[in-house]
Amino acid sequence: MFASELISNSILPLQTSETVHTALDRMAEFKLNHLPVLNNGQFLGIVAEDHLLEIRNVEEPIGGLSLTILNPFVYQDVHVYDVIRIFDQLKLSLVPVLDYKKNYLGVISIHDLLKYTSDIFAVKEPGGIIVLEINNRNNSLSHMAQIVEADNAQILSSYVQNFPDSTRLEVTLKINKTELSGIISAFERYDYQVKAVFNSTTQDNGTEDRYNLLMSYLNV
Repeated sequence: MFASELISNSILPLQTSETVHTALDRMAEFKLNHLPVLNNGQFLGIVAEDHLLEIRNVEEPIGGLSLTILNPFVYQDVHVYDVIRIFDQLKLSLVPVLDYKKNYLGVISIHDLLKYTSDIFAVKEPGGIIVLEINNRNNSLSHMAQIVEADNAQILSSYVQNFPDSTRLEVTLKINKTELSGIISAFERYDYQVKAVFNSTTQDNGTEDRYNLLMSYLNV
């Protein structure tokens, strides 16, 4: 997926003529800590809520203030992984998207990114989760998929986590069935180390309820 596919059209950028009060109200409305600033359609950067809260006169226009303006952005055709990297590195609540002529196209909010992440990891899909610890030489997703599919199941999503200064990897598999005993036994027969299992039929820890409440709060 490209950055342009995650652009939100509902979040209005700030104009330099708009006031600090307007900016803070808009941040509160969209539950964001940053907003992009434009001047006659030209992207200037993003302003942070923390900096605006230090301004005593909230009726001052944005363009007349000495503010710390950050200038992070992504081009419209970058992969979503690069978008995630910028969110993580700079601790932003949104990232502006530009074309190659530096025209402002819109923003990707942290809420949009969270929804996308929940979709690619099949968070809302019913099923179970198996966490494997393996040697990086044995990282064959095709072999893991064969083991799962032999039990008439499918892998809905997967991700790999590295351990610092180690050749070991942690592989998390989301599987489209909740009865996992046969799959677990098969992994163990092939000398995979099953580190953890999460099965909604045997344990209801309220994860789905908490996820739904979070999505409701974020209005996504």
